[in-house]
Amino acid sequence: MKARKKLISLIILLLFSIIVYKYGEDRLSNEPSVPSNEEAIKLVFPSDRYPETARHIQDAIASGEQPVCTIDREGADENRSLSLKGVPTKKGYDRDEWPMAMCREGGEGADIEYIAPSDNRGAGSWVGNQLEDFADGTRVEFMFK
Repeated sequence: MKARKKLISLIILLLFSIIVYKYGEDRLSNEPSVPSNEEAIKLVFPSDRYPETARHIQDAIASGEQPVCTIDREGADENRSLSLKGVPTKKGYDRDEWPMAMCREGGEGADIEYIAPSDNRGAGSWVGNQLEDFADGTRVEFMFK
């Protein structure tokens, strides 16, 4: 009887191993998959809805910043602190960062622009909603309409 249970357990383990090998571990997980380093999901930013933020990102990219952001939510607070260090607040404006704080590429040296709070916060909320199902490490290329 013990030998039969061991045989059944071994068969189940073997079948599970075959499934994992054939379909990949990420298909058995509820976590969204992360594209490889060569891949980046494309995010078309709504320039008409958030024109100041769009203009800032496009200007920063034209000045040499990367159009690709690697999601790193855990590093956002540290990046924000580093990127805004020494940049004074300005009444009636937000300090917008590119790369964004939630990007691994963000932090010290980020391009900062003063923009209207409604534009900046609306854009941040929109981006957050678009990327909520993507795991940290996902690369996102920002594109514009």
